[in-house]
Amino acid sequence: MRDVHPFLVLSPRIFNQKTSLVIGLPMTTAEYNDDNPFAVAVGTASGRKAGQTSYVLCHQPKSFDWRLRKAKAHPLKYLSDVLFAQVCARLNQIIQLA
Repeated sequence: MRDVHPFLVLSPRIFNQKTSLVIGLPMTTAEYNDDNPFAVAVGTASGRKAGQTSYVLCHQPKSFDWRLRKAKAHPLKYLSDVLFAQVCARLNQIIQLA
């Protein structure tokens, strides 16, 4: 994959450092997610996709080796507490953690 693929990391930093894995949710700017009940709009994209809405895809949890893929932190760094709570609530509808 040549392009940058944003990813919301859910796993704690200590886990990520010890295992070289991250667990989280992919992000996209695909407009058809506007009416997807498991996608949370989290703001406006920057860079090549500037002006488009960014969505976190709560129905697609994934893990990958961040060292192997040479992953870097997203410039945004984190979501607001309100948006993060919305993402967790949607994910919980699927996997029912709480």
